[in-house]
Amino acid sequence: MMILWFKALHVFFMVAWMAGIFYLPRLFVYHAQTDNQAVKDQFKVMERRLWWFVTPFAVLTLVFGLALIFTYGRDWFRASMWLHYKLVGVIAIYAYHFYLYRLLKQFAKDENRHSPRFYRFLNEAPVLILLAIVCLAVVKPLL
Repeated sequence: MMILWFKALHVFFMVAWMAGIFYLPRLFVYHAQTDNQAVKDQFKVMERRLWWFVTPFAVLTLVFGLALIFTYGRDWFRASMWLHYKLVGVIAIYAYHFYLYRLLKQFAKDENRHSPRFYRFLNEAPVLILLAIVCLAVVKPLL
């Protein structure tokens, strides 16, 4: 029964985390489009608060994901090649999360180096990685 709770919490925190980190680059788009310093300052507050709000969800996603792996055991982990590919995608999403933090710090210093178009792409690209992760977790293909 405990494994079902781990799965439910893992999925819940992942969904909450993804909602936040998909919204953050959208804020960057708007931030990069404005020349008004008061508006820029407001975006800085919103971006910082959002990043710090969703980061605990990223941690809890990891905690419950690891709890699932440990609960299923070493033999399951070794036999589940789909999980190894999923973990590569997960690492990419965590790298994306911390890259967003780096961009947030650049905006905080008014040192943005990218166009709104760059942030639009950045906002949409990780959806494909998330799709791969979800398909691997649900379908569990024999690889």
